[in-house]
Amino acid sequence: MLSRTAENLYWIARYMERAEKTARLLEVGARIALMPGGIDGYRNEWDALLRAAGSAEGFHAKYGDAVQRNIESYLFFDTDNSSSIASCIGRARENGRVVRTALTTQVWDALNTAFQELRELQRTPRSELPLSHMVDWTLRHCAQVRGAIEATQLRNDNWDFLHLGYFLERGDNTARLLDVKYFVLLPRLDLVGSGLDNYQWTTLLRALSAHRAFHWAYGGDVTAHKIAHFLILNPQCPRSLRTCAQGMSDHLDRLARGYQRSSVVQTRARTLLGELAEMTVEDVFEEGLHEFLTRYIAEVGAIGRLVGEVYLSGDIR
Repeated sequence: MLSRTAENLYWIARYMERAEKTARLLEVGARIALMPGGIDGYRNEWDALLRAAGSAEGFHAKYGDAVQRNIESYLFFDTDNSSSIASCIGRARENGRVVRTALTTQVWDALNTAFQELRELQRTPRSELPLSHMVDWTLRHCAQVRGAIEATQLRNDNWDFLHLGYFLERGDNTARLLDVKYFVLLPRLDLVGSGLDNYQWTTLLRALSAHRAFHWAYGGDVTAHKIAHFLILNPQCPRSLRTCAQGMSDHLDRLARGYQRSSVVQTRARTLLGELAEMTVEDVFEEGLHEFLTRYIAEVGAIGRLVGEVYLSGDIR
């Protein structure tokens, strides 16, 4: 495969998964903002979401104060924000257009339909677009693209680069959504285990569409340790950091076998997977949840850069 084709496919997946993450961040903000304020930590939950997403600097430079309506616009419609839903879907569709012949009709139709409907939303008065509608719309179209890929794409290196993009981005996104808990509450010891603490953990589960699955896996009370284990270390959870690391490693192994050449990025992904497989949730909290997530995000970023160097630049090594 040409490296530029691989790059386009890889970024289709990353942009669609990033759009879904942004929608889930908006849902977290809407749910947490319903709780009364006055606790320690960030009093403006929306500003906390910007910080966790890594978008705070760009937002404040353009809008100033973290007002909910402005944040919604910045995260959904603002094309000056490279992580906004509009930017991600537009770029995913453009990457798909460039490699149209590498995609099935169903995948292209799903991408193009999302883009055309987005243009209609952009022409709709903001007062007629409740946040819940924008979130649901985004999650539905992201699922349709992913479903079309699963149902119709040939299981060749095209498929591997699409899924490599998905798993890299999803791992980063799950870590950032988990880190919202750190930025929003920064809890005092007397708030740990409180109703507010548990409500915020449950909100994260719901935003990740994992609430029912969590209860199937664990049952009983919702606790920080159970949720952290589920979203970080449990291989049964489709969005856990371990599941994403496994997916990265599996698709890199498939590419290595297909091209009959191993690579440094393959070794790096295996190392990350091995670390997560050996960790316990106690190890995570002993290191510090925020510190662990920051380290994981940096490692996924490093793997992403290596993917670019090894496969997408044409320099397979």
